Parts: sequence; C-alpha cells; structure tokens
Amino acid sequence: MKDLHAFDPVDNEKKGSVKVSTDQEIEKKFFLARTSLKEWKNLDIADRCFFLKEFRKTVLNNLDDILHTLKSDTGKPDVEILMAEIMTTLDFIKYYENNSEKILKKEKRRTPIEFSKNYSYVEYQPYGVVSVISPWNYPFQISLIPSITALVAGNTVILKTSEITPLTGKKIEELIDKAGFPQNVFQVVHGGGEVGEKIIENKPDKIFFTGGVETGKEVMKKASENLIDVELELGGKDPFIVFEDADLDRAVKGVVYGSLANSGQICVSSERVYVERSIKKRFIEKLLEEVKKVDIGDSKTSEMGPMIREEQIELIKNQVDDAVFKGAEMLTEFEHQGNFLKPIVLDQVTNEMDVMRKETFGPVIPVMGFEGVQEAVELANDSVYGLNSSVWTEDVEKGKKIASMLKTGNCYINDVVKNIGNPYTPFGGVKKSGIGRYHGPEGLMSFVEPKSVMVNRNKDDELNWFPYTEKLYNSIESMLDIKHGDSGIIEKAKKLFRMAKK
Repeated sequence: MKDLHAFDPVDNEKKGSVKVSTDQEIEKKFFLARTSLKEWKNLDIADRCFFLKEFRKTVLNNLDDILHTLKSDTGKPDVEILMAEIMTTLDFIKYYENNSEKILKKEKRRTPIEFSKNYSYVEYQPYGVVSVISPWNYPFQISLIPSITALVAGNTVILKTSEITPLTGKKIEELIDKAGFPQNVFQVVHGGGEVGEKIIENKPDKIFFTGGVETGKEVMKKASENLIDVELELGGKDPFIVFEDADLDRAVKGVVYGSLANSGQICVSSERVYVERSIKKRFIEKLLEEVKKVDIGDSKTSEMGPMIREEQIELIKNQVDDAVFKGAEMLTEFEHQGNFLKPIVLDQVTNEMDVMRKETFGPVIPVMGFEGVQEAVELANDSVYGLNSSVWTEDVEKGKKIASMLKTGNCYINDVVKNIGNPYTPFGGVKKSGIGRYHGPEGLMSFVEPKSVMVNRNKDDELNWFPYTEKLYNSIESMLDIKHGDSGIIEKAKKLFRMAKK
C-alpha cells in the first residue's frame, strides 16, 4: 500500500505520512455511504443541524491542534490559518445551522386556473452520495464548506482531500469521529489522481470539484459517461481595477493583500492590476513602498509564508521571464530562499503576456494602465477566466455599474478577496472559472434536486380527459381567448369564474 508523505513547505522536512486508500476501501466506503443514506436523509433538518453544531464545537475545541496540522501541511501564517481556514469554515457551518430549514422548506406554488381544484408545491430532495474533491491551497475550508452543505441537505459525503496536504485530510477524518456523526455519513479517502478516478468509477450522485481547469475538464469528461452531476470551482485571473477617484492609499493596501495573501496561492488572488493612467505613477510608487513592509517568514506574525512546493516557483519564473521578454519592466528582483519567494512587481505589462493570461498562483503584481471606463472593462473582460473582480472608486454608483459590466461570477467594490468568505451570497465562476455556485441559499440548493408535486381534489372527470368532443374543442378555444385575447379584464374574470364552476 502506498503512502502520501507530508512535507513542510517552510523547510521541506517530512512531517508524516498517510496511507493511500485502496480500490477496495473506496468501494466499501461507497457501499456504506449508500447504506447510511436512507436514515440520514430522513432525519429532520433540525436533527442534521444538531450534528453540524457538534462538529463546529469540535473544531473550536481542537483549534491549536488543527492550526498546527495546517501549518505543517501548508506553511501558512498563523493569522491566515485562523482567519481564512478556521473562522470562515465555522461561519459557514453556523450559517447553515441557522438557515437550512428556511431555505429547504416545502414551497407552495401557484396553479393555472384551468386546474382550479388542484394545488401545487415544490419539495427538495438530496442527490444521494456526494463526492467532494478538494485542493491544497485551502485544504480545510474548501474541503469542509461544500461537504457540510451537502450533509445538511441530506446527502452522505465522501471527501478526497489533496495528496499535497495529506495531514489535513487525516485531521478532518479525526474531527468527524470526535464530532459523533452517524456512522458512514461523512467519510474521507486519501490519495492523488488515481483515487479521484476511482471515486468517479463508483458513480457518486454528484461531484463537487475544486482545482485547476484541465483537471476539472477531465473530471467532467469522466463524469459525463454516467451523466453524473458536476459542480466545478476552477481557476481565476481576477482583475483589480483602480480609477483616478479611488482612495489611492486604500487601493494600494488592498492590492498588496489581494495579490500576496497566502503567497498569491488563491483562486481569487488579484492577478491583473489595471490602474487609470492619470494616477498610475503614484500608484506604483506607493505600491513599491507597501510591498517592502510585508513580513515574509515563519513567525507568528508573518504575513507571507512559503510557496507550497518548489516547482511552483519555476512556473512563476517562466511567466515573469515571458513578460520581461515581451517588454514588461521588473520593478523588484526575482529572489527566493528555499520556498520563500519575495513579491514581484511588474510594470508595462500587456494582456498578451502569460502573466496576464495564465493563472499565476504566486506573489506577482503586474500593473497596466488604462483610459476611462470602457477600456478598463474591455481589458478586464479579455480573459478566459471569470471568477472574481474588484473595482476601486469613491463613486459607489459608478462602481456598481462597472461591476454589472464585468464578466465575472463575483465582484467586490473597494475591497478584495474576502467576499469569498461571505456565507450569505453565492460564489462561483463563469467562463473557464467553473460551473455552478456554492455558499448562500443557492449553494444549499445546488446539493438538492427540486421535485414538483400537484394534488388534485376534483371528484369529477377532467377537462382534458377523453372523450374529445366538439364541445371540449369550443371550451378550449374560448379559454384561449379569455386567457390570451384582448377581452376586458372584468369580462375575462366573469367567464373564467363561470367556466371554473362548470
């Protein structure tokens, strides 16, 4: 049996290992997930929320242990782990604890008048077994939020965490046991791409995948063989648009955070910076000063940690070299010690450069000038990605209009990145940034299938039943005129009333 080895990105030291799930173990987990589904989905939502609450308390009671595990797996700064991994996860769990019953309640719907003795409603049913495949950049948060959402909707869950952060996957498994979930309702498997393929072969009822575009395509392709419903949260190349009427100091601090948080290893990182030309020179001067202040290291108060693996540094260097070759100006040096890469600021970039077209996933801030709203929007929309975006202007109404013009699934006005942490609003991308939405009511709805039900209380024959007669034909023709013709509304109401009585 293979092992997944965990290496601390800070010093590349081996910190532990986790056994890869075998094909037989995966098949057994699917069998158990399907076996436990009936009891779990038939629980009242309030009872399912009880287990969510117990899990939330378990996370809180094991805070230091979780932080230590995430630190070993990712090398992230402590504040980043607490804020973006743990706090965000707890906020989402509590949101669904408090709102799931209301979101999923049976909903009465209107019924056409020709079905006068009928009534209609919609109820929401779980898919069944949901497989969540999560990435390494936020291995706790992005594993748990979709899993918890699927669970509260009545599904059972099989989670595969990233092979790059195996200790986090093992820790989640331990937390599930401690929280006291019913047996086999929430299970974890461990491994890389081959385990992901085995998951799809076992035909889950839905797959929620977060990761790169090319892998997402492969997941979708394999899932299509059995028409498995797929939700994809993929890459981003988010535009950061600064207008001359923006609060310049705030915008500069925003872009430093938006581009360098988690060392730029975020799907919603600010990767394309567009600044109105009239303020671009001042913006860059302030930007260079602000970048110098960023604390890079491994202390409790460090702001930028290491890249998760050395190979990523080479990918970033290739993009930077391509930009310089095509005319960009490097305003900082390309320097790294081990996996700690210093922030890189580029000027004179264009949308033809790789650094503006391909996802970077690193601490690079490429700056480009623009003139006016139209050019800003055209440049921002000139991308195969469409995940997040931010608009910086003191004129909020102007910001809202521009937000509506951007081809992105999400937008932030005068802030950056953390809109992904709002549990009340849906999150997801357009174009190659993904399919579907999670978070908010829409996120919960994405893990259920709506079923419409009509109830007929009529004791007599129905209008549409056999036999077809001339009288029936005339009645339908009259009804069409009443419903869709130009008769006065009073006359229509009277005729409809008479017909309904018959």
